[in-house]
Amino acid sequence: MAGSLPKAGSRWSLGRPLDFRHGRVEMSHGAGGRATTQLVETLFQTALGDMGTQTGDDGAVLPPLAPGERLVMACDGHVVSPLFFPGGDIGCLAAHGTINDVAVMGARPLYLTASFILEEGFPLADLQRVAVSLGRACRDAGVAVVAGDTKVVERGKGDGVFIATTGVGALPAGRNIGGRQARPGDAILISGTVGEHGLAILAQREHLQFASEIVSDTAPLHTLIDALLAAAPGVHVMRDPTRGGLATVLNEIARQSGVGIDLDEAVIPVRADVAAACELLGLDPLYAANEGKVVVVVRAAEADAALAALRAHPLGRQATRIGTVIEDPQGFVQMRTRMGGRRLVDWLTGEQLPRIC
Repeated sequence: MAGSLPKAGSRWSLGRPLDFRHGRVEMSHGAGGRATTQLVETLFQTALGDMGTQTGDDGAVLPPLAPGERLVMACDGHVVSPLFFPGGDIGCLAAHGTINDVAVMGARPLYLTASFILEEGFPLADLQRVAVSLGRACRDAGVAVVAGDTKVVERGKGDGVFIATTGVGALPAGRNIGGRQARPGDAILISGTVGEHGLAILAQREHLQFASEIVSDTAPLHTLIDALLAAAPGVHVMRDPTRGGLATVLNEIARQSGVGIDLDEAVIPVRADVAAACELLGLDPLYAANEGKVVVVVRAAEADAALAALRAHPLGRQATRIGTVIEDPQGFVQMRTRMGGRRLVDWLTGEQLPRIC
């Protein structure tokens, strides 16, 4: 968050305190001057904590990795609408999404940067709520926010706040996990039920009411993945099924590895309220987004150990084996239906639900 901060005891003054109850983002908050520094120091640094963002420098100097470890980086943009939804908000979602992108590579998440694109007129109370949520999510995950930036666009040219993040992690020597590693015979696991996040966003956005409230599953997955890899080092691929859901992730893996995938619809876990909402709205839960689940492709010999490790963790209690990697040069994802037939689970066409993350 660019701009040098004053030395203690200097005559430099922040000026009139920010009004966090009634104040709003102004164009001057993005101009790089006194108002920008005031916003950074009194809102962002307070919310994100003393985790490397308070030097006032244009970058962060990070400690070296352990011998043999490699650097993993992931970047993400977050434009979810609405900003606040059952189970979370754009702040914790930005943290969780980036942490998970690093973790599914098999890396230990260490650092995060956050760039806030603000719209003129956005309430400072809402901005503070978002920043506090992001900071809390990172602290809970043991991830340091080490750099950031703030920009402001004119009223009507944004949508409150967008957040762009970068995550950095350490990958242990010898660990090689990625979309090209799936092999025929591998087992396919999912850590829990699918579709909650996408349906929670849709219900909030369209003011839909169901018999029970559908809550986003947004959560950091790194501790779940640590337990999984300790029990099953033969994990070949991990993905968090966000945009496009489970179906899209499996098509990506099949394409990258040059294999086919065979699924069993009857064992894919879907909550009853999510399934009912999807049926009512004409949606397929296999394409609905998740923000707290991981798809795992693991050697068949380690599938039972992997499942046990997932189910022993609070975020993986409903983990299930849902399919198998098969030989198929065409890279099709096929599914045995509950009716005994077969269907092709194709790539998502178009956008089933925009701005869900």
